[in-house]
Amino acid sequence: MSVLHLLGTAGDGGAETYFVDLVTALRRAGVAEAAALRRHAGREAALKAAGVPVRVLGFGGPLDILTRTAAAGYAKLQGAKLLLAWMNRAARHTPKGPWARIGRLGGYYNLKYYAGFEELVANTEDIAEWIVSQGWPAGRVRCIPNFAGAPAAGPAADRAALDTPPDAPLLLAMGRLHEAKAHDIGLQALVMLPGAYLWIAGVGPQEAKLKAMAEGLGVAGRVRFLGWRTDPSALYRAADLCVFPSRYEPLGNVVIQAWAHGLPVVAAESQGPKALIEDGRDGLLVPIDDPGALAEGVRALLADRPRAARFAERGLGRVAAEFSEAAVIAQWKALFDDYGAA
Repeated sequence: MSVLHLLGTAGDGGAETYFVDLVTALRRAGVAEAAALRRHAGREAALKAAGVPVRVLGFGGPLDILTRTAAAGYAKLQGAKLLLAWMNRAARHTPKGPWARIGRLGGYYNLKYYAGFEELVANTEDIAEWIVSQGWPAGRVRCIPNFAGAPAAGPAADRAALDTPPDAPLLLAMGRLHEAKAHDIGLQALVMLPGAYLWIAGVGPQEAKLKAMAEGLGVAGRVRFLGWRTDPSALYRAADLCVFPSRYEPLGNVVIQAWAHGLPVVAAESQGPKALIEDGRDGLLVPIDDPGALAEGVRALLADRPRAARFAERGLGRVAAEFSEAAVIAQWKALFDDYGAA
């Protein structure tokens, strides 16, 4: 066994979803690996189905003195040569030992949790530059982007089952129901897009507030709150356009996934989308917190389907060149090889 992944969060979000995607992709590529994670039936089942050994650990707060010892024992049992910590909670419990410790950062995290780690991996160049600006040695950080897996064959989500007219313009918003994701801006934009429907896929603390807001704005009849979904490919296939109004977004994996499904994107110019999208070439960027601009961007692409199709085609090209599974897995395997873990 070469690599032990550690994930200490229990929720459902983009990072957790990508954790499963990457671990299973590495397994398909022949990497010997195991995972230690906080209890989550869905993730445990997905990893075990992929043939990845799994150990459930507590990953508690500062008073948890058991997880680190248990993780060390599991790493020794598996013969790990490299421990890969996903986010701060996992890093806090990643033990020292006869292995390399690597942190995987998908945001601007507190680097105190990674003291003594051999290297950090950022999923955007901006995060990598920020890590160095915090005093981390430049030679011990690298950027490996997220990949967008090739969409599995299958049908689009059934619009009728979600009470959505077959000919209505359908917008898709993916992401936690959290202030950072700015679903409130999407709802306000929908007011200015009569006839369009909006599907919002995600769970989070703002669910009640957003549903009440949809009622107050008079758009509740054209909004579908889908909750946490395990069939994102089907949702992308059903939609006409992806809207991504996030106020704060270090990466914007939704942009890459939309491109992989041939779906044009209108996004707010937060950090991640602004770094990904070439405005006017493979997507549209609009100001943050500007529902009018978001609505205008959507309206422009819905009215000019050839332009939307060009954006989608160029997005597919970007995925093939920069964000394919093969390209990203090759970078991870090169990192593992540097530490004798490939």
